[in-house]
Amino acid sequence: MITRETIDKVFETARVEEVIGDFVQLKRAGSNFKGLSPFSEERTPSFMVSPVKQIWKDFSTGKGGSVVTFLMEHEHFTYPEAIRFLAKRYNIEIEETEVSNEDKAIASEKESMYLVSEFAKKYFQETMLNTEEGKAIGLSYFKERGFTSETITKFGLGYSPESWDAFTKEALSKGYLLDYLEKTGLTIVKEDKQFDRFKGRVMFPIQSMSGRVLGFGGRILSNDKKAAKYLNSPESDIYHKSKVLYGIFHAKQAIAKQNNCYLVEGYTDVIQMHQAGIENVVASSGTALTPDQIRLINRLTKNITVLFDGDAAGLRASIRGIDLILEEGMNVKVCTFLEGDDPDSFARKNSFEDLVLYLETNAKDFIQFKASILMDEAKNDPIKKADLIRDMVVSISKIPDRIKREIYIQECSRIMDISEQVLLNTLAQLVKKDISEADKKFKQDQKAFEVVKTETQFSQEKVNIIYKLERKLIEILLLYGNHEAEFEDVILKLNEEGETIEIAEKNNYKVFQRIFLSLQEDEIELANPLFKEIYIDLIARYNQEEVFNQEQYLQQLPEEQAQMVTDILMQDEKETLHNWETKHIYVKQKDQTISQYVSETIISFREYLINKLVADLMNEFTVNQEIDVEELKTNINDYNKLKVVLTNKIGRIRSTYY
Repeated sequence: MITRETIDKVFETARVEEVIGDFVQLKRAGSNFKGLSPFSEERTPSFMVSPVKQIWKDFSTGKGGSVVTFLMEHEHFTYPEAIRFLAKRYNIEIEETEVSNEDKAIASEKESMYLVSEFAKKYFQETMLNTEEGKAIGLSYFKERGFTSETITKFGLGYSPESWDAFTKEALSKGYLLDYLEKTGLTIVKEDKQFDRFKGRVMFPIQSMSGRVLGFGGRILSNDKKAAKYLNSPESDIYHKSKVLYGIFHAKQAIAKQNNCYLVEGYTDVIQMHQAGIENVVASSGTALTPDQIRLINRLTKNITVLFDGDAAGLRASIRGIDLILEEGMNVKVCTFLEGDDPDSFARKNSFEDLVLYLETNAKDFIQFKASILMDEAKNDPIKKADLIRDMVVSISKIPDRIKREIYIQECSRIMDISEQVLLNTLAQLVKKDISEADKKFKQDQKAFEVVKTETQFSQEKVNIIYKLERKLIEILLLYGNHEAEFEDVILKLNEEGETIEIAEKNNYKVFQRIFLSLQEDEIELANPLFKEIYIDLIARYNQEEVFNQEQYLQQLPEEQAQMVTDILMQDEKETLHNWETKHIYVKQKDQTISQYVSETIISFREYLINKLVADLMNEFTVNQEIDVEELKTNINDYNKLKVVLTNKIGRIRSTYY
């Protein structure tokens, strides 16, 4: 078990904006950072990171929390794994107490699969570096490809021996369960036999954005025509081929820094380019490019440059991928190599300077690329040329941004020597068709989920009022609990004539004291169990601690409470997502009039309770006609007078809730 001291040190050292910045492209937004959600498909940023509060919030999904929570959500780490990841990143030595057998037994299934995969990576690399067979076959192959020892170590390259069960036997002898060897696809189990999936192959570990081993790619070196040249791990709970990009772990920082991502086809393309000095490069691992893979890049940059060799099939594949990239609202260029060259061979033959120059000089905009590739096929055939032009307009129609679409229409008109108006008309038809289909689907979905509003739903709306008021009280306690402000107290005194009069006195209170005393005076308990727990805990902490530390408070909370507290803390930050200042609309800061803000909230709470009492009296009368009508009127009248007194204290009558 990791000691409390180590955990505290990790939280004190780790910076949420630095860690999340490795996974999401963040841009400054006032005192915060914003970016595209890594948990949903979106084109407008709704993901907010607060360096001051050291928390994050994803307004598109409702998720949020500390730096550890982010790693648990995004990378599916367990809590200890997230702490270890951060400790490694910030060079913090981990102190541990002895782990019990019970703790080992409750490790999650996914965690066990990750552990097996990490063991496999080490096994394959050690086999290649430390055995005669590994050095003669695996290491020789990588050295022939021009990979240095540093590159081999960096990418975790290895070798699986030419034996039916060498890896499986070793893993079982180390205590790894056959069940997890099978689930990761490392071992194939048939009846009473089990054998290695990657027998006799050089190995390429496939890592997540945080560096966790998800699966493997294996290349066979023999001339066995029956065996596939490349073999990938099968789909599993931790490995989803369509959602992974090879090399993303090593490329993420360079992609964000260069604001561009080079997309290639194979493992060796990535490694060779990386070794040559071009580090912002990833591969789709031999699969057709998917929207999930594009979104992975979209978190880091809006710009993709697709690199392909001169192979016709490859170029065709790139054209299909371009439309997907455009559909995600990204900018795409294409760079091709001369026939006989690919990114791997070209990087091997050229210096870093020549490689950079070639990529910059030969990267074409997708319109120019499509025209140059397809015009050879069309030649002087007018029908084929018409089809080509329509194909180009279809690609342009995928672009969400209207201004970009018009610019590309102008470019297409110039390149293809065709009227801009004709292209615009064609584009309008395509866009109209897309909108029509989207609208049809939306109406079908609406019809499928249409429900009749029931009494239960109406009751829920009423419940939401008290929920919002209680949430507001918790928000005030979290943000301003220790602030001191001047509040007005009404004291009842006897005047010289012996009459009871109200005298207003101004006294200083801490905000948490004012709220606590007000709720005590009215004998109010919070209705929502979660808010009630947080409220009791906060009041206790403010009474015991001179300084309230939000970071320490968050890390000590149970998950459900931590999620709610994060949601409340980041609500203010949501305003900065809308860039109101650029529209000359300025959001009022609550701490500028904190006493008024607190007083209004408490009075709103009291108003709600009064309205509820009146409503309850009316409901009781409808059920029981024997109730004294005059007494009922008197009670309701008294409550309404009290409400007027309350609202007059803040200078305005507030609307009722019923």
